[in-house]
Amino acid sequence: MTQFIILILAFAAANLPWLSNRLFYVIPLKNKVKNLVWCLLELMILYLIVGCIAFYTEYSIFGQTSSQGWEFYIVTISLFLVFAFPGFVYKLLWK
Repeated sequence: MTQFIILILAFAAANLPWLSNRLFYVIPLKNKVKNLVWCLLELMILYLIVGCIAFYTEYSIFGQTSSQGWEFYIVTISLFLVFAFPGFVYKLLWK
């Protein structure tokens, strides 16, 4: 059950940068339009936040964490980018 909650959280976090023209939904930008670079920066930071939440969840449930290699991080970044695709289509291709 916890895995599904983390996946839903990751899907929601991956789509957040594309749904608002404010930086992290708080900071208004000068030109009122958030370009692709800001969205990708937000996406990277949200990936790290979701990763920290997943790391803490694993530690709180099992009492330890498994060490991961670079392959794990490449797969999770790719999954996060796939999760971000609906928001990307909505923001840049559909409008």
